[in-house]
Amino acid sequence: MVLSDEVAEKAVLAGIFRHGSEAYFDVCDIISESSFTNQSNEIIYSCFKKILETDDTRKLDVPSILSSAQELGLKNYFSRPQELSHLSGIAKYPVNFDNIRRFGAKIRKLEVGRLMHEQLELAQGKYENITGEETISHILGIAEESIFDFTSLLNDHDDAPEKLFEDLDEHLEERAANPIDQVGIATGFPKYDFSIGGGLRKGAISVIGARTKVGKSLIGLNMASHISKNNIPVLYMDTEMTKTDQQLRGGSMLSYNTKGKSTINEIETGKFASNNYRKDQMMAMARENKDLPFYHKNIGGRSFEDQLSIMRRWINKVVGSNDKGKAKDCVIIYDYVKLMEMSELAKSDLKEFQLLGFMMTSLHNFALRYEVPILAFIQLNRDGITKESTDAASGSDRIMWLCSNFTIYKVKSDEEIASDGPEHGNRKMVPVIARQGEGLENGDYINVSMEGKYAKLIEGKTAYEINNDKDSEGSYDEEEDIQF
Repeated sequence: MVLSDEVAEKAVLAGIFRHGSEAYFDVCDIISESSFTNQSNEIIYSCFKKILETDDTRKLDVPSILSSAQELGLKNYFSRPQELSHLSGIAKYPVNFDNIRRFGAKIRKLEVGRLMHEQLELAQGKYENITGEETISHILGIAEESIFDFTSLLNDHDDAPEKLFEDLDEHLEERAANPIDQVGIATGFPKYDFSIGGGLRKGAISVIGARTKVGKSLIGLNMASHISKNNIPVLYMDTEMTKTDQQLRGGSMLSYNTKGKSTINEIETGKFASNNYRKDQMMAMARENKDLPFYHKNIGGRSFEDQLSIMRRWINKVVGSNDKGKAKDCVIIYDYVKLMEMSELAKSDLKEFQLLGFMMTSLHNFALRYEVPILAFIQLNRDGITKESTDAASGSDRIMWLCSNFTIYKVKSDEEIASDGPEHGNRKMVPVIARQGEGLENGDYINVSMEGKYAKLIEGKTAYEINNDKDSEGSYDEEEDIQF
């Protein structure tokens, strides 16, 4: 395997030696010591780096390089005649300044090739340990992980601090020329979108927590349908329900505003077809939504590594990448964050909340790497029945650390229904954390009507809006009320 070019390495070093800091800072953003395959070249570059980053006005010569080597603990390296001769050869090697960065880019690409080769060799070693008990997804995921996670090994030297406002004017001009309704992807729940900062944002995780059997999966179903109707691909990672179960619920939900409106039970039993007109309407609805980019995958029982592989493959095969190498517009809905098997806990020395925390960290890193919005659901503990704070979340504090927003979804109390009025819904959404949005005032919440038999959720007004409406209706002008 030949993934090196000593001529290019020598040209870069000779260019820096001849042109000093001007040449060094022209290539140091794309190469490092590890970019050189020849040990002598690596050491010489280290000496250049120490000298020029300490004082970029210094001129390079052999004595200064020898002195720098001594400071780096390499004083004996150049005592060997062949190494000193190599250094002298670089000092005399002619190179055009305009070619230095081109040679630097070449040795960087070769370094990337070497790193990728090493990654694939590691994957090969893992394949040799396969027993046949693994799932096919797990086996495929070994290679995919090596390729897709390879970017974490690359150091593109793009982490230099930048002036915060240096291109603010450009951003303002771009926004002014291309105004948008909101920053993130709309969920179909405008008040929720507003409270969390303008919809589901790229590279961020939005978390909704609820107690069991409250209907949190219906939130995902309704939001996914709305998003996909805007031709944005959605991947619904489902830990509990099969495609058929969700399909029938979704069919009822989609029929809600049509003349063929049918309950989940009517669809499951076929009773929707007892009326030919309604049957025709339902079939028309099904054909109309046939090509929605709403993808579903049941992940029950799969390891978390398998789940990440499914998400990576979906982005690669279905969504595609933009010109920046990130995913095009899409949304991943994860319903919901939990351990698939207790064996995962038994194999580990970690506690359950720690493993859930690592799952959340992996989802967060995935969202950042591909700039994908992820909407994740979690189970609330018993405190979630009464409390409306972060300590109602089951699992780990890490969920709160890594999410961009956290919302509690729960059944309204009898007192709340009486206060708001039955027409304003039987559920509520309480944004607890909104790092990028305005959130709601303490004590306020978004009203939601859940019609379970149709799998339909309808967002209503906030509690404060309802109270303000009542105050407005009850007010009057005292002067007009005076009787003469």
